Amino acid sequence: MMSSPKKLMRRMHGMMFKLPLMITCNEFESFILAYLEDDLPAKQKFVFEMHLKICRECREYLKAYRTSLSLAKSALGGDHVEPPGGVPDDLIRAILEGRKS
Repeated sequence: MMSSPKKLMRRMHGMMFKLPLMITCNEFESFILAYLEDDLPAKQKFVFEMHLKICRECREYLKAYRTSLSLAKSALGGDHVEPPGGVPDDLIRAILEGRKS
């Protein structure tokens, strides 16, 4: 019996993370700020960007993270900007707290 396309994609996705130079989504999250601040060494940046190419969820998370950073910078500059829909409140709070330290 042939696997469904969803099962096949899920299986391929799991295999990708077992390849050398691959990271998990949790590892990806720990590198986001360094990536956005261009502080990753070349090899780590390559691995980070490889993960972005195969993981739609992390691409969406990175987009929301960038939006949150932009909103935080605007808030710190005195401009009031309303966050767009879909950006989690806890992510905005975490970024604002992180900027205070």
